Amino acid sequence: MNLPSKVYISLGSNQGDKFKNLQDAINLIFTKIGKVNIISRVYKSPALGFEGDEFLNTCICIETELDSKTLLKELIAIEKSLGRIRTKKKGYESRSIDLDIIFLEDEIVSTKTLKIPHPKMQLRKFVLQPLNDIASKVIHPKLDKDVSVLLEECEDKSNLQPINIWLKNPSKQYSFSNFNYIAIEGNIGAGKTSLATKISHEFNAKLILERFADNPFLPKFYEEPQRYAFTLEMSFLADRYQQISDDLSQLDLFKDFIVSDYDVFKSLIFSKITLPEDEFKLYRKLFYLMYKDIAKPDLYVYLYQNTERLQENIKQRGRDYEKDIADDYLEKINAGYLDFLKNQTEFNVKIIDISDKDFVKNRQDYLWILNKICGE
Repeated sequence: MNLPSKVYISLGSNQGDKFKNLQDAINLIFTKIGKVNIISRVYKSPALGFEGDEFLNTCICIETELDSKTLLKELIAIEKSLGRIRTKKKGYESRSIDLDIIFLEDEIVSTKTLKIPHPKMQLRKFVLQPLNDIASKVIHPKLDKDVSVLLEECEDKSNLQPINIWLKNPSKQYSFSNFNYIAIEGNIGAGKTSLATKISHEFNAKLILERFADNPFLPKFYEEPQRYAFTLEMSFLADRYQQISDDLSQLDLFKDFIVSDYDVFKSLIFSKITLPEDEFKLYRKLFYLMYKDIAKPDLYVYLYQNTERLQENIKQRGRDYEKDIADDYLEKINAGYLDFLKNQTEFNVKIIDISDKDFVKNRQDYLWILNKICGE
């Protein structure tokens, strides 16, 4: 999964319901491209370089996992869906919506169809003024000047008028304000780490990821499960207890909540499957001695995937020690989780079936999951 990049986009409209065109474009950018971080004021400006109705202009900062080529393709598709008709006429003309990439981090792109930073941004007050509202200190990677300086030096004398109606940020419809700690759980390959990571990036959460990759007994367990099961489960329990205790006790004033890709209770679920009955009874006693001292999540999200999808995901991530995991083992884990969760009264639990979703590649699927998590 790619880490999101920060992108600044200029929006303009001088046809139809201009304000609605801007809002619709922002909503579609959020749905199809990425989180909207901030939106500038809207400015009224005259048409530049041609005779036409005055424009409404704004700038937004978003975060997206798309590369520049795919980003451009999506923006053009949004323009088309909102009635933008591109003609082969030379020069400028009226349009229902105009979406331009101004900055993409500090990247410099120069192709036949795309140039970043936008080559004419420093000449256009209707770009620089709203951009200055939200990115005054961002430095142009080619001109080596920040936006406030570019605005001050701009020779465009157009008269821009701010309007007193603010565009709505669609990202605000999702709120995690009721939660201090959310645990994302699921079977092997369900996507819990990917979802926890995406939520942490988009909603300013402290991220706690299970340190399974450091466990030396895991590859040995998959080779000789009967020999290494108890050792593996005990080492996992000790690691999870230590990590979750340490991370939950460290207050981060700059984060809004905590999201993890596991809950310590998974130790009991897995051990019930992997251990013989006498060893499990001993393990359970040790588990509850530790468990009583651990903070419990305010929300426990279980991502359910069918076995076929789990195996596809496991093969895709290519961990050698996971390549021979049997369907029967995955089905026992799913059954163990569901049995635990359906009889659970201590947790606020949401079970979400994502067997037909791909929230890593498809943002609409990701937003569908957010609706399930944040909805009542």
